[in-house]
Amino acid sequence: MNFDVTLGDIQAAAARIAGKIRRTPTFHSAGLSARLGVETVVKVESLQLGGSFKVRGCFNKLMGLSDKELARGVVTVSGGNHAIAVALVAKSMGCRALVLMPANAAAFNVEMARSLGADVELAEDSIAAFAKAEDYAAQGMTNVHSYDDPAIIAGHGSLGLELNNDAGGRLDHVFISIGGGGFAAGVGAAMKGLDPALRLHGVETEGATTMTQALAAGEPVPIRPTSIARTLGAPFATQRTMAAARQFLEDIVIVPDAEAVREITWVLQNGRVLLEPAASCVVAAAQASKAMFKPGERVGLVLCGSNVALDDIAAWRTQFGV
Repeated sequence: MNFDVTLGDIQAAAARIAGKIRRTPTFHSAGLSARLGVETVVKVESLQLGGSFKVRGCFNKLMGLSDKELARGVVTVSGGNHAIAVALVAKSMGCRALVLMPANAAAFNVEMARSLGADVELAEDSIAAFAKAEDYAAQGMTNVHSYDDPAIIAGHGSLGLELNNDAGGRLDHVFISIGGGGFAAGVGAAMKGLDPALRLHGVETEGATTMTQALAAGEPVPIRPTSIARTLGAPFATQRTMAAARQFLEDIVIVPDAEAVREITWVLQNGRVLLEPAASCVVAAAQASKAMFKPGERVGLVLCGSNVALDDIAAWRTQFGV
């Protein structure tokens, strides 16, 4: 299929959700600029409502539902950030939210979703959860897919508009994490739509290579993720997000979990910003790719989320000797 979300769709979504979300900071990072050897700008989406970019797409999706649809409630599948965002947005709109989570979801994320008013059901894994979501949708609930939905993708793309406007000049490279691919699809459609010469680099962690495997196979490939970056652990890509990856991504950089943990520590100590592994892996990918940067180029890093327990960070640091 051809990718079906346009720059116009994203601009309309940005106008719709304005005032509902935070316009998160975009600023020059002296520390990362020194490490990467070129001027580096960070988009600190980890300070977004709900701790990640996910509320952008969720507001756009739910604000497009009818009163009858909202009254019947929404159901979704997520092990983390999308679950939290759906719970937050649904609560703000007076709508019931049912979140189906894999049994290995982080306790921090489960409790966050529940604290925001969502009903949480655990499934054996994400694949089983997606099957249950279809059952609930057949009963009348609206299934809010975490990444294979044009409204979700268009809402996420609003971040790309902000980064383009707030970066203080054009960017040559932007690094963005990939789970199921909806976030990179929206940001890619926005930023490449405004500047076709931009080079957009996707980032995955070892053990969560959903998009890499799908593109290699030429079709979605079910995976059982093992990475500590659970919010990158989408069980499959889709034809829509694969089409976007082919259209917008320069490449996909895969980094070890240990490097993601190392960058959590570095960014927290040096930038005073808390990141989850799905965000810190972007810093690790840029560090691994710095040989490609040319003098005078400018790099943007999308720091997508901060939903992580401090106890988990401590355990990972011990596990990887960081």
